[in-house]
Amino acid sequence: MSIDTVGFGALTVVAIMAVVTLATRWGGVFAMSLVPINDRVRQFIGAMSGSVLVALLAPLAVEGDGSARLALATTAAVMLLLRRPLPAIAAGIVAAAIFRQL
Repeated sequence: MSIDTVGFGALTVVAIMAVVTLATRWGGVFAMSLVPINDRVRQFIGAMSGSVLVALLAPLAVEGDGSARLALATTAAVMLLLRRPLPAIAAGIVAAAIFRQL
């Protein structure tokens, strides 16, 4: 049974996904407003963001194609060089695009 046979349109599915995304983001902000932010909580939040990033990128590095690996390597190199995430991400995207065109 696909979504189309139930009578939902693509716009309805996107709207539901948007509402769920907003609810989880706002819920997280609300939950964190109840937690006092001290040094230990800051360290935990910093460690969690790094853990999530590694969990997202590790499978890509292992199972990705050549352009994905080149994008990861380029992003890491530019990040280490400039210590700014936006240029590093842009360089990774450009590297993957050029690799895929060749």
